[in-house]
Amino acid sequence: MLCIGFGLAATPQPKSLEYFIQAGLQNSPLLKDYNNQVLINQLDSQRIRATYKPQVNGTSVSLYAPVIRGYGYDGAITNGGQFTALVGFNQTLVGRKYLDAQFGNLQILSQALQNTASISEQDLKRTIIAQYITAYGDAQELKFGREVNTLLRKEEDLLKALTKSNVYRQTDYLTFLVTRQQQELSVRQLEIQLQNDYATLNYLSGIVDTSQAVLADPAIGIQALPDISQSVYFRKFMLDSLQLSNSRSLIDYNYKPKVNLFADAGYNSSFAYRAYRNFGTSFGVSIIVPIYDGHQKKIQQSKLSVSERTRLAYRDFYKKQYSQQVAQLLQQLHQTNLLIGEIDHQIKYAEGLINVNIKLLETGDAKIADLVIAINNYMNAKNLLTQNNSGRLQIINQINYWNR
Repeated sequence: MLCIGFGLAATPQPKSLEYFIQAGLQNSPLLKDYNNQVLINQLDSQRIRATYKPQVNGTSVSLYAPVIRGYGYDGAITNGGQFTALVGFNQTLVGRKYLDAQFGNLQILSQALQNTASISEQDLKRTIIAQYITAYGDAQELKFGREVNTLLRKEEDLLKALTKSNVYRQTDYLTFLVTRQQQELSVRQLEIQLQNDYATLNYLSGIVDTSQAVLADPAIGIQALPDISQSVYFRKFMLDSLQLSNSRSLIDYNYKPKVNLFADAGYNSSFAYRAYRNFGTSFGVSIIVPIYDGHQKKIQQSKLSVSERTRLAYRDFYKKQYSQQVAQLLQQLHQTNLLIGEIDHQIKYAEGLINVNIKLLETGDAKIADLVIAINNYMNAKNLLTQNNSGRLQIINQINYWNR
């Protein structure tokens, strides 16, 4: 029992597709970058809120303008010197709607970043799944190649014995031996291909590991596609529309009157007269009313109108492209499924032909050339089936890319 337990513990556990997807999402620096940019926008929102709160600053100015032998600055201007120590207060008065527009701008930007992150996540998933399917297809081809090798070695022993008994000619044996050796070389090539594709899968997932594990069946099926207006790809155009609308509001607010309150208190003296009484305060209001700026507001609004027309053009083109691409992928999937069914029938016939030739070989009635042809046809059909199964999964992966 202990030996069995250690044997099971040493058996490598298959790694699933989900394992590589989760590793890729966790290790992706791009997705982390988008999340950090959203956090930065939240901090910018707090900064804007702080900007429109009362601003209090302390200032101090010390000035001495000496007059030496009648040479120096005019005392009527400089008073000979000055000392200022003030605490200043400044408050810009803005409407709530203007603040909401600024906060809305950052919120839309955060939503756009999150939407872009979702699209990048789909891109990464699609890439990892595609590479997983490729590596899994290599593993299936390698498994079949090794099974054929086992079959060929078994029949080679029988043919070798029959050749020694002069049932078959030496040339027949050599012909079969060349076929087996070619199959062994193909298996070696598949082993190298699987190793490279598996390493690429680790690389895309951000996994640092040179070992190779068994890959589980991808087991992916077609997922329901959302309504086009609800997909993350279409949502980009909706967010662009909100961004343009918000930009119009900000332009309008920039051309409204601005009111600023200011005040200060402290000590301000030239020491010319009763310096001990020069403590005081001052306060006031400043108002800025835009009158004329060369029609810049109209120009900015026109630029936004042009951007809106561009947005609509891209949105309409995307709708057509989306419908065409999904329809084309579904058509390819249907045709591939039909082809797989035809290949399955061909494999059954090829298997039957091999079995007949093997029975004839045991009695010495088989033609080696016919057996070699049957084996080659069987191998070609099986490889074609594996390739089309991988192609079918790749098409499903492309369809599922649009399911978010």
